[in-house]
Amino acid sequence: MHKDIKDYKRLLGFVRPHLWVLVMAFISMLGYSALNGLSPTALIPAIDNLISGKGIMIPSHVNAPHFIAALVNAINAFPPARLMTVLLMAGVAFFAFRCLFDFIQVYLMNDVSQRVVRDLKDAIYKKLLSLSMHFYSKNPTPQLMSRITYDTSIIRDTISTNFLDLILRPLEIASHLAVAIAIVFIFGIPLNFILTSIILFPCILLPAVIISSRLRKITTRGQEKMGDINTILFEIITGMRIVKAFSMQKYEYAKFKEENRRFYKLAMKAVKRINIVSPINEMTSAIYFVIIIYLAYKQIAAGLLSWGSFTVFSASILLMIKPMKRLGKVYATIQQSLAAATRIFSVLDAEEQIKEKKGAIAFPTMSRGISFENVWFKYDDEHILKDIKLHAKKGEIVAIVGPSGAGKTTLVNLIARFYDPSEGYVKMDGQDLKEGTLKSIRRQIGVVTQEMLLFNDTVTVNVTYGSKNFSKDDVIRAAKIANAHDFITNLPKGYDTVVGEKGFRISGGERQRLAIARAIFKNPPILIFDEATSQLDTESERYVQEAIDRLMKGRTVFVIAHRLSTIKHATKIVVLDKGRIVNIGAHDELMERGGIYKRLYDMQFV
Repeated sequence: MHKDIKDYKRLLGFVRPHLWVLVMAFISMLGYSALNGLSPTALIPAIDNLISGKGIMIPSHVNAPHFIAALVNAINAFPPARLMTVLLMAGVAFFAFRCLFDFIQVYLMNDVSQRVVRDLKDAIYKKLLSLSMHFYSKNPTPQLMSRITYDTSIIRDTISTNFLDLILRPLEIASHLAVAIAIVFIFGIPLNFILTSIILFPCILLPAVIISSRLRKITTRGQEKMGDINTILFEIITGMRIVKAFSMQKYEYAKFKEENRRFYKLAMKAVKRINIVSPINEMTSAIYFVIIIYLAYKQIAAGLLSWGSFTVFSASILLMIKPMKRLGKVYATIQQSLAAATRIFSVLDAEEQIKEKKGAIAFPTMSRGISFENVWFKYDDEHILKDIKLHAKKGEIVAIVGPSGAGKTTLVNLIARFYDPSEGYVKMDGQDLKEGTLKSIRRQIGVVTQEMLLFNDTVTVNVTYGSKNFSKDDVIRAAKIANAHDFITNLPKGYDTVVGEKGFRISGGERQRLAIARAIFKNPPILIFDEATSQLDTESERYVQEAIDRLMKGRTVFVIAHRLSTIKHATKIVVLDKGRIVNIGAHDELMERGGIYKRLYDMQFV
């Protein structure tokens, strides 16, 4: 319960910046509730004057306020036809203002909800951008997408509807209760009526509290299951070619159908618990109303109460039941929003493992090189890198080879501070990377990976990603060096062609060359190629290797490659095995020494 309150308060913290909108909505709710509460009072003259013709009666033993007595006398003095006209005109004006207030408060509450969801999405997205690669390795992409789409939509509905109910319905109840109390004292209705109402009120709300006790757990499981469904959809849509190639459509459909069925069962459990509240409330409300009518009728039979005042009192009591039922549902649906909020806060509270230390300095352009000093790296409880000692001078091409899982990609990821060592230091020009700002480190590094990530934008935007000031000549120059200019000019709109999601409108080799052009355009002192030539044909690979040779002057290049033919030109080759450096040397040296490098080379060429 304490956690629920804490999460709800934290969620309300996102409402605080928009409090002025909420205040305006609250004022509209007051107007709506006041008019809603007063609307039944028109029944008194309608029944007592126009229908029964006896006029409004205030019992002699009741000392009604002077203005009330004067108002009653004035109404009784009205001719029936004129009273009918006044009541009809007043009713139209009454309901016009009531509808206006209703529209304003609903509009403003939706405005608040949209603002909160906008801020939540901004906060989640900003947090996602700040989190380390370690976080993304543990959290599937579809699950994270579910936080920013599905979970925030639940929060939006909660604020626009349930939060509105949480404020408006008590105001409605209060307005109807105020009218009922006024009728009690003005027309002499016994006080036990109001006491009975107060005593029985909790009985209407109690079922919602009891039934909703397990709703949050069910909702949490349902939201997690929605994340699982998103994961399946993401995998299948992105891997449709493999699914069709292996004729796995039936299998994948069955897998999705089973997850969808489980989500349906959880959703229906939640629906059952939410909607069972209403009929139970109907029953308790009916019992409640029967008791009130019985007590009131005894007063009418004794001649102590008029039909008009009794009808208004009964209507006020009856009109309280609907907002009370809505309040009963609010508790249940708030449990859903709290489950969503918990999932959202789990992202917002995730630890940022890669942080800039206080007082971090902006590193100047690298002038000497990169060094690894007794570097260990542990992922969870498993050591991926063990006691790495390596120095790469400025201008060197350092190739990193080894079996799969040896730690090659992890090693170069430490250079850009995608991860930090568990022990030891990675230094640039003798300074620990942790001493520098992330921006000053990463602006010096160009990365081309085997994943070839391109954005759903133009060729120019993809090549110049991260740059604001550039010329078209610079873009063309980078594309030519990466051997990409010719195929770009053959695209429908040339450099203004949108390449599609992940670059699906161009071939794999073309995507690779665009990714290389992006790194070349950045013109950094450090280049990292993580199997960057893996999807290039022989001719394109030759051109790219020539480009790398030209870029080598004054730069440090790290190359990870399984195709060992591409790294014969490297200044030094680092051989990794099971997280340790087992050999360092040039190609010819390593071939003479034998060992892992020679074995890998012979597997490819002998």
